[in-house]
Amino acid sequence: MQLNIAFIVVCGLCHWLPCVQLGNPTDPIDLQLQEKLLKILERIRLERNYDTIVIYGQSGGEDCLFHELLPKLQLPTVLLTKGSSLSDWSFSSDSLLLCCDSKAEQEQNTRSLLRLQQARRLVYLESEMQPQWLCEDYFEREQHNVAMMNAQGDLFSCRLFQEINHVQLDINSDSKYNSDSIYVQQFRNMKGAVIRSEPDQVEPRSMLYHDPVTGNIKMGGYVANLVNTFVERVNATLQLRDDLKFGEICKYEDIWLRTAQSQLDIPATLYSAYDVENLDHLSIPYVSNSYCFMLPVPAKLPYMQIYTIIVDPPVLGIIIILFVIFSLLLIYSQELSWRQLSLANILLNDRSLRGVLGQSFPVPENPSRHFKAICLILYFVSLMIPTMYQAFLQTFYTSPPPEKILRSLEDFQDSHYRIALLRYEVNELERIFKLRLTNARNTDVFDDYGDFLRIRDTFNATYLYAVNELRWRTYAEQQKSFKEQAFYYSEDVCLSRFDMHGFPLRPHLPYRQQFEQHMLYMQAFGLTQFWISRSFYDMVNLNMTELKDYSNPKAYDEPVYVRDLSYIFKFYVAFHLLACLFFAVECYWAQRAT
Repeated sequence: MQLNIAFIVVCGLCHWLPCVQLGNPTDPIDLQLQEKLLKILERIRLERNYDTIVIYGQSGGEDCLFHELLPKLQLPTVLLTKGSSLSDWSFSSDSLLLCCDSKAEQEQNTRSLLRLQQARRLVYLESEMQPQWLCEDYFEREQHNVAMMNAQGDLFSCRLFQEINHVQLDINSDSKYNSDSIYVQQFRNMKGAVIRSEPDQVEPRSMLYHDPVTGNIKMGGYVANLVNTFVERVNATLQLRDDLKFGEICKYEDIWLRTAQSQLDIPATLYSAYDVENLDHLSIPYVSNSYCFMLPVPAKLPYMQIYTIIVDPPVLGIIIILFVIFSLLLIYSQELSWRQLSLANILLNDRSLRGVLGQSFPVPENPSRHFKAICLILYFVSLMIPTMYQAFLQTFYTSPPPEKILRSLEDFQDSHYRIALLRYEVNELERIFKLRLTNARNTDVFDDYGDFLRIRDTFNATYLYAVNELRWRTYAEQQKSFKEQAFYYSEDVCLSRFDMHGFPLRPHLPYRQQFEQHMLYMQAFGLTQFWISRSFYDMVNLNMTELKDYSNPKAYDEPVYVRDLSYIFKFYVAFHLLACLFFAVECYWAQRAT
């Protein structure tokens, strides 16, 4: 009886154990599919390494094929359920997206979409989904790094600029960086696709002109050249607006708005990184710039004022001290005593005054050796001082020194110049320097940028102008043909001493990475600096400026008029009156003494 019971128990266990094993069978087809998937993932990693896995799983807690491979991948993994994740995407950008089905990826977060645009993804195709449909769906969202795998283990990759927008790849192929790669640079050859742009027509960075050979409208300048060379590099077609007018400056706000509304892809204009709140719509910096004032070269000092500057107050003080010292020595040397010492003999010592000015004076018949030693020193001083000032006078009359250089905004306001400013420049100056310039007596505020440029481009020396450094380079190059330099670039008063400028870009521009890489290449090869250095000559070739001398130089042989000696005559009259006064005092003193 006991043996029968044991037999029944053993048979029951033997019957139950196979049921446990068969309840979760390992299908050979699934194992084969996993092996193919692992081979695909290894090939993707060989093409370009990834260090993070992002899995868009199925809803309802169900697992897909990708979840079963997590222990074998041994990489940091982010699991996102089906639908909008609203993730901050703070992990590495070198990630690989694994989508469990064609509808798993439904991201709505703008920041996440920017990261997803360049991310590589592998999608598991359902049986009813065709590769053609899936590629079209992703291309409509401007996401192009898409590969897919079906239930049979076949590998497909999307191709944008082809008649059939997908190819089937052999997962056993060991090719790398060729047409059989899983993820290719879709925008390396755009095959004539359109890139929409618009120049702001601010000289010299972007200018419109008619091609003399083809008659087509083209744009030039160091900013437009970057867009032109990028279009050529990716074999695209540049499209400009049909209603553009030559010489009409486009407002920054309008270009930015059209770019934000996806009407433009890469406009030929620059924006400051400090003026843009969202840097996602601005490229990496293209150029650095400063924004300071260009000032008229100070005028030559009038001849009449030369006599007022050749004698510096410290030097004049030293001469007076020497005069007093020689007066004391001459008084003492006469009798080797201080009996004749008085204030009148010190300040009105005729011998000391004549000696310092290099004139002759009477000497006693039998002078002492002390007197001779003092005269020897006095003769040396009389030789140095008049020679020095005569050299100064002749030099300044030949080439007069310039007037005082303006070094602050207060100097600007106190000068006879007027300040020409645009409306937004006034706001910046008032914000930075806490000044009121809107109704200032010597400030002219321009609302029209074209009127402001017409005055500045003619080098009107009545005004002081704010200008950026890159534009100033063209002015500096233009002044090389002038007889005299008219303006100079001052860094004493600036709206901005260092500013970075980049290109505004259409939201979710799919070839943003290629464009920024092209920008770095142009900077590394020196073409950017070459374009900037050639800006003035580009403007001349396009008839945007004239080779005209705006300096209005004065003749070098300008004569000296009587009015230029007015200060000398005034000094002459003043000292003669002073001498007459002293003579009258002496006469009165002598009469009183008798």
